[in-house]
Amino acid sequence: MDYIPSIELAMKNEKSEMEYYLGESERSRNPLAKELFKTLADDEREHMSRLQILHEKLTKDGAWPEKMPLEVKGTNIESVLEKIRRDKNSTEEHDMDDIDAMKKGIEFEAKGSRFYGDLAADCTNPQEKEFFKVLSRIERQHMLSIQDSLAYLQDSESWFAHKERSGLDGA
Repeated sequence: MDYIPSIELAMKNEKSEMEYYLGESERSRNPLAKELFKTLADDEREHMSRLQILHEKLTKDGAWPEKMPLEVKGTNIESVLEKIRRDKNSTEEHDMDDIDAMKKGIEFEAKGSRFYGDLAADCTNPQEKEFFKVLSRIERQHMLSIQDSLAYLQDSESWFAHKERSGLDGA
């Protein structure tokens, strides 16, 4: 299978998402949204870098690199967001632009997860398969983190009640 067009599309998508998230991070006044978008942009930059390395090897050698470690750094988005959520001001100053940007981000990440999942499913080389599976899982984790942050911004009291599993009996 010729992965070069798929890798080129993936690089283009990662770059587009990185630029989008950077712009939203600069635009937003809400601390949670700002940090969410900054973290997502950093992760997308790292994915783009890994894909560029892979693209160079595929273009040069015409085959998947056998000895090149193609690791993808995981994301620390949950720990970053957890820290921000503890700030009582983290729901203040958000607006519909933040909400809309998060909804658009959810769409980006869901599409990316499916794209990488489909590439993994088409791979026969175990190294290739694992590389794309990792990217798919990270994109899915991004999507879930954005969904969680959106729920938090829209109704932080319900979000805390759900996360803390509080009950009527005080338990």
